[in-house]
Amino acid sequence: MSITSESHDNIVEIDQCCSSDGGRKSHHSDKVKNNLVTRLNRIEGQIRGIKGLIEKDTYCDDVITQIAATQSALNSVARILLEGHMKTCVLEKIQEGDTEILDEVMVTIQKLIKK
Repeated sequence: MSITSESHDNIVEIDQCCSSDGGRKSHHSDKVKNNLVTRLNRIEGQIRGIKGLIEKDTYCDDVITQIAATQSALNSVARILLEGHMKTCVLEKIQEGDTEILDEVMVTIQKLIKK
């Protein structure tokens, strides 16, 4: 199954469900993987930048602003992954009659919105 969706100014493509051969594994297209890795590389750079700001005794408010931007970027990665998961794995499990997946999704969402 291949699903394409507009998500926060990028395209999410999912080739198949996260379960295969009895195991739990993600299956993302190369385009989605590259998008996620690019975002994570940018986030990694932001974190290094924050570390540098702290080492240089940068004004706290400026550091906090950079931390907020980094958290937002990381939340975007999580949203992309969650959207793909919901549109493939969760949908497939529900169609198979496995509603226990909803408990898993609720726990995952609670982790994401926990502050």
